[in-house]
Amino acid sequence: MSQRSSLDTDPYASRFSNSWKLASRQDPVVWDMDASGPLSRQQLLDFEARGYSAFPQLVSANRARSLLAEARHLQSSLDPHLDHVISEPTSQEIRSIFRVHEDNAYFAKVCRDESIVGIARQILGSEVYLHQSRINFKPAFQGKEFFWHSDFETWHMEDGMPRMRAVSISISLTENNEFNGPLMLVRGSHKSYVRCVGETPDEHFRSSLKKQEYGVPSREALHLLVEQGEIVAPKGGPGSAVMFDCNTMHASVGNLSPYPRTNLFLVFNSVDNPLEAPFGGTEPRPRFLSYRP
Repeated sequence: MSQRSSLDTDPYASRFSNSWKLASRQDPVVWDMDASGPLSRQQLLDFEARGYSAFPQLVSANRARSLLAEARHLQSSLDPHLDHVISEPTSQEIRSIFRVHEDNAYFAKVCRDESIVGIARQILGSEVYLHQSRINFKPAFQGKEFFWHSDFETWHMEDGMPRMRAVSISISLTENNEFNGPLMLVRGSHKSYVRCVGETPDEHFRSSLKKQEYGVPSREALHLLVEQGEIVAPKGGPGSAVMFDCNTMHASVGNLSPYPRTNLFLVFNSVDNPLEAPFGGTEPRPRFLSYRP
C-alpha cells in the first residue's frame, strides 16, 4: 500500500508516522453565514463555535416511532452476514444497517425531508448529497461502545473526501438518555485535526465497523481536546436529533441499561466536495460506506 498524501501536499495527511500531531483546520465550518435555511444566524454562529447543534424535536415522535418499527423489522429479517449489515464484535446481533436510503422506502423518504436536508445545505453553503446512511442499534444490556473518532479522518484517508465540507446527523428513534449510551461529542474539537498513527491495513473497514483500531486519536490527543473544550451528551426522546461537523470528535459508551437505543444516522456531503482516490493509498471502501454519485 502506498501513502498518497504527505504533509507537503495534503493539509489533512494522517497515519504516516509513529506519533500523533494536532493540526489546525483549514476549512470553514459554516461555509456561507448568509445562506438561507431553517437555522437562524445565531444558530449558525453556535454551530460554528461548538461543532454541533441539538434539536429537541426535529422529527415528530409519531414518525420516529414508525421508523423504529421499520428498523426493528429490518433488524429481525436481514441476514447479519450481508456486507452492508454489521453485527456486534462478539455476537451475531445486528449493530448497524447501511444504505437504508437506497433499500427502504420509509427511510428514503425521511432522508429527503427538507427539514433535515435544508439544515445541511445551509451549513455547507451548497447543494448536498447523501454520502452515507445507516441505522445504529445499541441493544439493552450488551450494546457495545463506539470509540472516539473524527469521521473526516476516516473519510479523507479511506474514502478520498478532500475537504471538511460534510455534516452528520443522528436522529433518535428511541429515547437517548444518560444510561443507554448516548452520543458524546467534544465541544470545539472540530477546529483541530488529529493526525493519527499507524498505516491503514487493506480492507480495514471489515474490522473497523465492529471495532476501530486505526484512525483513532491517542489518549493524549483526546485529553488535550477535552481540556480545550468539554464532553457533551445531548439527550432527548424519539425524534430529537444532533447534527455535527464532520471533524467533531465523538463516541458513545456501551449500553448496560435495560433501555435499547436506536438512531438513524445520515451524512451529507457538499456536491462541491466530490470524493477522490483515498488519501491513504488504499482501495476505495464499498459504495454502502461512501456513495460516489
